[in-house]
Amino acid sequence: MRAFSQLLDGLVYTRSRNGKLTLIADYMRAAPDPDRGWALAALTGNLDIKAVKASAIGDMIRARVDPVLFDMSRDYVGDLAETVALLWPFAESVDDATIGLADAVERLHAVSRAAAPDTLAGMMDHLDASGRFALLKLATGGLRVGISARLAKTGFAQAFGLDVDDVEQVWHALSPPYAALFDWAEGRHGRPDPEGTPYFRPFMLAHPLEADSVDLTDYAAEWKWDGIRIQVVGTGPEHGSETRLYSRAGDDISGSFPDIASAFTGHGVLDGELLVKGEFQGGEAASFNALQQRLGRKAVSAKMMADYPAFVRLYDILLDGDEDLRALPWTERRARLEGFMTSLDPDRFDLSALIDAPDFEALADIRAGARDAAIEGVMLKRRDSPYVAGRKAALWYKWKRDPLTADCVMMYAQRGHGKRSSFYSDYTFGCWTEDGELLPVGKAYSGFTDEELQWLDRFVRTSTVNRFGPVREVEKSLVLEVAFDSIHDSKRHKSGLAMRFPRIARIRRDKPAHEADRIEGLRRMIS
Repeated sequence: MRAFSQLLDGLVYTRSRNGKLTLIADYMRAAPDPDRGWALAALTGNLDIKAVKASAIGDMIRARVDPVLFDMSRDYVGDLAETVALLWPFAESVDDATIGLADAVERLHAVSRAAAPDTLAGMMDHLDASGRFALLKLATGGLRVGISARLAKTGFAQAFGLDVDDVEQVWHALSPPYAALFDWAEGRHGRPDPEGTPYFRPFMLAHPLEADSVDLTDYAAEWKWDGIRIQVVGTGPEHGSETRLYSRAGDDISGSFPDIASAFTGHGVLDGELLVKGEFQGGEAASFNALQQRLGRKAVSAKMMADYPAFVRLYDILLDGDEDLRALPWTERRARLEGFMTSLDPDRFDLSALIDAPDFEALADIRAGARDAAIEGVMLKRRDSPYVAGRKAALWYKWKRDPLTADCVMMYAQRGHGKRSSFYSDYTFGCWTEDGELLPVGKAYSGFTDEELQWLDRFVRTSTVNRFGPVREVEKSLVLEVAFDSIHDSKRHKSGLAMRFPRIARIRRDKPAHEADRIEGLRRMIS
């Protein structure tokens, strides 16, 4: 457990991407099996320990220290695992060498929910603060150490001189603690063979358009739809007719969208945008806010599927049956996709239309006038481009529409996570009604520099007027210029509005709070 806890500490306090990759790679080479396999599962979000709940951990620490002290400490620290690890009563005999990572995982997997607190407490009594922190993070999931699943896989690949895209392709055919993966990485066996399973292929990605123009004789233009990019993979009847849906990060999201997975019975791999049909738009795509109602759900009710019917707007085809089309130019793949469409359920799949523009100037005018709720911008795809993993220069470009902005007033602040757990970095902001009431319209935790974060943190601490657990209410005096991609109706918020991708564009210390924007002004921005 000591080596894993040191890895987590290093990841929390290392800011550079290359530094994090080195830490992961060094651990993967040095740690024994199956510890490193369970560590890789934890780092990639594939370790699910069902018996331990956050509420039980809160009960455990309140039984051992003054509950008021715990609540005050958690408010200050901002992270449950870190607070409990630091407050846990000192044990007379700390010997973390007796508890291995695999041993801890196997004990927690085997224990019942009723017995989990005693089992967890027994192990924590033998660990120091860093070990307790690592154990609690393992037990509750969501490590929050500043890395993504892709970065963890990249670190693993770097450790053994592998291509991370090769790792991605075999990933979903394996399960923790990944013995076959390490056997391949260290040369004891060949590459695991995912054939016959609906496995993930790395996506082709786009660079932001920075040039003043491109020649539309070389590039095709289509809308960049505002859903989530997914890959639909079906094995066909010869391999059991299994279908899986993957996000851009390679996460299997089939369980959240069983209506889409069951509608695809073909054999092939398709690339498209997952969207929800609009209630009042003749079946066209609704805003991202509608799709968000279904994202991240492990189980989806029939009512949820009926209220938010999902469909996929297709962009590309990677495999048609067993035939790999990725080396073909985009124009040929597009023609193959159009032919493939005839075999698909038209209620669940449609084709992303191309934009008819005679030249780049005309395309710019079309883009400027597009404020459809589901349009995020324009994609430009070189007509002769193969489908290659990652971002390759001059092949695909994304040209997002310009953001909207509004002047809002900070209302509440909450501590961040990981390296920001000591700062108030999550801000809820609002706009005024005609009657002078300030109503929340969004929450943002990005867009500012480190220096601005320190200034904002001081403002929150010195301007607090009320506290609600970890949340502070502040004086309604600071104006933030907020940039966002779009704004939509929402029944979840008192203001009736929800912003898409809000971020802090500027701190408006020069502007009086009463001059901030009105709710009605934001409502006029709805697409």
